[in-house]
Amino acid sequence: MSIWTRITEALTALASGEALSALFDRLRTPPERSVAFTIAVIALGAKMAKADGQVTRDEVAAFREVFRIAPGEEANAARVFNLARKDVAGFDQYARKIAAMFGPGDRVLVDLLEGLFHIAMADGEYHPHEEAFLREVARIFGIGEPCFRSLRARFVPDAEPDPYDILQVTPDMPMEDIRAAWREAVRECHPDRLRARGLPEEALKLAEQRLVAINRAWEEISGKKAA
Repeated sequence: MSIWTRITEALTALASGEALSALFDRLRTPPERSVAFTIAVIALGAKMAKADGQVTRDEVAAFREVFRIAPGEEANAARVFNLARKDVAGFDQYARKIAAMFGPGDRVLVDLLEGLFHIAMADGEYHPHEEAFLREVARIFGIGEPCFRSLRARFVPDAEPDPYDILQVTPDMPMEDIRAAWREAVRECHPDRLRARGLPEEALKLAEQRLVAINRAWEEISGKKAA
């Protein structure tokens, strides 16, 4: 059974007039967590697009890079998106529901924020409303400033990415500690760990991009230290 079929079943279970956010109270355990993760990315992506006032083709394309939508399943994804856009509940209410489902600071919430950064940067610009939106989501999720800076450094091309921010380390740390942080970051990208966190197969592509950035950061830092 595909994740989109399971999403359809979850949507069908909503009572008449019931808000999409009610699903997050029910989808707490595997394999439902992967359904919840997918719905959460779509729903918060819709709220972020609503704040901007428009949905661009680039944003739709970016979502397709995070989730491979099979032919014939587009309507199910669109239904989630539209339900979230029409819901009078603010994005902060959605974010709190999602944080409560996974637990503040859970690594899944970092994965989710990473997907939102990817969608936000789809048009090549990082708008002030997107910065405010993502910072507030990070705060509600219990994600600290170092982790937020790490994501921002990877996605926002307004400055040369800081390799120390990407690894969430500082230049004054001992090299062995930086190496340990790099190795742990690499382990966190392993598909088995991602599946254990409840991420759907469709979302694993982001981890591949993350691994490239992590290894590039380590190569830059280790090269500087060796020089």
